Amino acid sequence: MDILRRNNVTVTGNPNGPAVVLAHGFGCDQNMWCLTVPALAERYRVVLFDYVGSGRSDLSAFSAERYASLDGYARDVVEVCEALDLRDAVFVGHSVSAMTGVLAARQAPERIGALVMVAPSPRYIDDEGYRGGFDEQDIDELLASLDSNYLGWSSAMAPVIMGNPERPELAEELTNSFCATDPEMARVFARTTFLSDSRDDLKSVAVPTLVLECTEDAIAPREVGAFVHRSIPGSTLVTLGATGHCPQLSAPEATNEALTAFLAGRT
Repeated sequence: MDILRRNNVTVTGNPNGPAVVLAHGFGCDQNMWCLTVPALAERYRVVLFDYVGSGRSDLSAFSAERYASLDGYARDVVEVCEALDLRDAVFVGHSVSAMTGVLAARQAPERIGALVMVAPSPRYIDDEGYRGGFDEQDIDELLASLDSNYLGWSSAMAPVIMGNPERPELAEELTNSFCATDPEMARVFARTTFLSDSRDDLKSVAVPTLVLECTEDAIAPREVGAFVHRSIPGSTLVTLGATGHCPQLSAPEATNEALTAFLAGRT
């Protein structure tokens, strides 16, 4: 199988620079990084891709069994890195992809040398001593709504996820991304995302890690960013002057500044 075609891999920027892999979250595709790539292209070899089932990936390669766990998405990451022979790459994961990066770095430590977690959440459901932002009933209702009317769910949830109600064009962009995703494949990814619990996996992180959180985020509240930071020894936590769950779109300047400062510290 042609992995690069399967995952609609795009390589841009400086071909001789250090590799930076940008990974999108649930319901999105590589276009989520359209305002990040220009900030990296001069110095870094930038790799973008779509998870199977998302964007312009090869939908015929989708397997509900494989993608019923985050390990399946992590295998996508590892296989893309292998196909490009990336070594010591910086993996930048948005939302659930932050946890996918943790798993991929464990599966192939020679491929991933650092992690950047953008609005990460290792568990979305509250637990004893842990606030994820949702209770079980919230998530059950979210998934039931997605099952019964995916397009309606997309239109309702995108503004909540994006935040920034004074900038409706941002929510519209996210809605369009959701609506372009195959509903059956989105249902699998949604369950994998919102029912996951990757808290114990954070203890395995042994590479330099930057955690980026927003001041207000309906999907990953600041308690989550603090938990991730505490759980990864030596990690750096930066609170962006941004609201919503997609700071790479809503606050690209602040996001890019934090990202490029971290990258510069590695070279």
